[in-house]
Amino acid sequence: MSEGKRPGAPASGGARGPKRQFVRRRKVCKFCVERIDKIDYKDYHLLQQFVAERGKIIPRRISGACTQHQRKLTRAIKQARQIAMLPFAAEI
Repeated sequence: MSEGKRPGAPASGGARGPKRQFVRRRKVCKFCVERIDKIDYKDYHLLQQFVAERGKIIPRRISGACTQHQRKLTRAIKQARQIAMLPFAAEI
């Protein structure tokens, strides 16, 4: 076996062609794009998109919401939980 090569790697370096770089698209805030100013705690269909299956609030880096809207979203989700429109945790 040749040194510095992985087992099972192709003998010639360019057998598969050039490597393609993965470019990640920048996430945009849904609320900024749709110009939603007020996030209402009674709109549970909207809030459910930002709550995971287990009942956790999805973080900003995953949801793509900007800082201001993530704070408003968190507050609305917590209010909706208090009046039992959203669960605190998923049923096991």
